[in-house]
Amino acid sequence: MDFLARQRRLAEALERLKLDALLVTHLVNVRYLCGFTGSNGALVATPRRMTLFTDGRYAEQANAETQHARVVITRGPLLPETARALQRLRAKSVGIEAEHMAAATRAELKRLLPKSPRLRDTGGVVEQLREIKEAGEIHKIRESVLAGARLFDTALEAIRPGVRETGVAAEMEYAARRLGAEGMAFETIVAAGRRSALPHGRASSAPIPARGFVVLDWGVKLSGYCSDQTRTVHVGTPDADTRSQYTAVREAQQAAIEAVRPGVMVSEVDRAARQLLQASGLGRYFTHSTGHGVGLEIHERPRIAQDRKEPLRAGMVITIEPGVYVGGRGGVRIEDMVCVTATGYEVLTPTHKELISL
Repeated sequence: MDFLARQRRLAEALERLKLDALLVTHLVNVRYLCGFTGSNGALVATPRRMTLFTDGRYAEQANAETQHARVVITRGPLLPETARALQRLRAKSVGIEAEHMAAATRAELKRLLPKSPRLRDTGGVVEQLREIKEAGEIHKIRESVLAGARLFDTALEAIRPGVRETGVAAEMEYAARRLGAEGMAFETIVAAGRRSALPHGRASSAPIPARGFVVLDWGVKLSGYCSDQTRTVHVGTPDADTRSQYTAVREAQQAAIEAVRPGVMVSEVDRAARQLLQASGLGRYFTHSTGHGVGLEIHERPRIAQDRKEPLRAGMVITIEPGVYVGGRGGVRIEDMVCVTATGYEVLTPTHKELISL
């Protein structure tokens, strides 16, 4: 990973924002900027240098992992140490990650810095840099996607009438660990029968019914990078209406994928899926956005939604996941991860999307 290039881009952002420094406390952003993966750390970033603060538990780890940043091992809490460092900088304006800093922490930091520097709330400074993935990041994401895709076969073997949803999820999560995953990227969704109409129907103790859809939404974390995939299968023989519902979602998803290319507004990608579902008479059952960015976190920028005007750019990795959820009957969602390329798109998820009947 090119940490030096990342730090240079951050320095340019700080200059545009007229910030003398940025206090980075969101651990994912700390990792992105310098490589440190510990659970306690703060990064003081200026246009000229980076300083990582962590405690003695991580002394060896920090010195081994941290790239292009000075490491300071504190003897007490991090906040007073970082405040003293900011005072020594004689900075006039310091940004804080407002969306990641608790109100109590902000108040304590302000108390530690009664006169100078002035604290400024910022939002998404590092997250904007993370939107565009480097080649090395895309490689790691691809590996995570491929590892996650292998769990689909595990799920198909586990799904049987009477088996609990949690049992299916457990088999998938055990298989993920055996494949070398650090863990699941989020809590596995297994929602069967009427529960498939719940967009976020996390695996429950409910048994798989003898007939109906089963929505499976899962992802793994590998080398720090997340994957995200959804497939919907059917237990028992599907009737014509069931097949029609599934086909409508699959066609909507394909339309949204084909809309992906650099320069296209994310709202246009969302519209491509939504229009097909509306034409099928199912538009009112599509109740969420079409997708989101994925990387070190499972939900990153950009958000693929009808109210967003951000253009897609080469290097973004996003999900495309339209769904239809009919209360009392069931739901369908199909999700792939897609990389925006210089000329269009590449679908990273290898799993086929034909309706499977079990």
